[in-house]
Amino acid sequence: MQPMYYIGLDVHKRKISYCVKDGGGRIHAEGSISATHLELDHWMRSLPQPWSAAMEATMFTGWIYDHLKPHAATLKVAHPLMLRAIAAAKKKNDRIDASKICDCLRCDFLPESHMASTAIRERRRTLRYRNLLVRQMVQMKIKISALLMEAGVSYNKQRLHKAGYFRELLTTNPDIDEGLCSLLRLCRETVVRLGKSESALVRSLERDSLLVERIERLMTIPAVGPITALTWALEVGDVQRFSSIKKAISYCGLCGAEKSSGNTVQRTPLSKQRNKHLQTTLIEAAKMAPRNSPELAMLYDKEKQKGSANRATLAVARKLVAYLMAVDRGQRNFQRAGTSSSIAA
Repeated sequence: MQPMYYIGLDVHKRKISYCVKDGGGRIHAEGSISATHLELDHWMRSLPQPWSAAMEATMFTGWIYDHLKPHAATLKVAHPLMLRAIAAAKKKNDRIDASKICDCLRCDFLPESHMASTAIRERRRTLRYRNLLVRQMVQMKIKISALLMEAGVSYNKQRLHKAGYFRELLTTNPDIDEGLCSLLRLCRETVVRLGKSESALVRSLERDSLLVERIERLMTIPAVGPITALTWALEVGDVQRFSSIKKAISYCGLCGAEKSSGNTVQRTPLSKQRNKHLQTTLIEAAKMAPRNSPELAMLYDKEKQKGSANRATLAVARKLVAYLMAVDRGQRNFQRAGTSSSIAA
């Protein structure tokens, strides 16, 4: 068998630092290259064979991972928060970081992070762009209200963003001058344009051949609509990577961290180490869920009697995760526990 060579990569926007070592830890090569496809191709031709590599998860990792994957024996991505060997170092630079990542890979101490397939990551990028459009649309709606309040204009809050009422408000209200009217029209046009773009992105994802069957199954769950189903499918990726519902709940950020020492156990608020996109979507879905499901409404009322409304919402969100896991793993439509014993909710 040929000896394996191990490579640690410290990835940045313009530059990639690398360190190549053999199984005994002897350095064969180290340096830096430009973060371009052409430079990576030239660098890979100079590497000893076979080789495996590791890099820290950053916003630039995706394309580098896809470019190196076909040529590597193994390619791993390290979880940045768990890579304490670099963060705790007294002396820190790109060359040392690459060497330490290489050592973690060589000694099998690398805290590996899940890397979704290229197809899932491309569609996830579309969904997250849709989330950006929604945030911008909300900001524009808030700005419309602010402009009206600055000028002392009275308006119906519930009907403000209806096309007919907004048009009537601009033409009939004497407190709206020409300058304010042009700004309000510009804000309204932006809201309409963003809304059309957001709807088009959602429709394209719903009709995607890779997602359509999975989304239809997930939407059979009460209170799970297209956005919740798409967010679950694209942010989770392969549901089999979670060995238990508890781990999925932790990934979604629906539980607190635990700090214990001796006989002292301290529970903290919701952990910041989570998928924020899933957390936000599931909590929003949990707020609406009691209206669509008698079982979730009973759970909400039961938990609210024990504490606050926030506690009840989190309990419903955790139950939704259990439903989503059951449907996704079983690859069948949702059925209540009373009607079938094949899916455990």
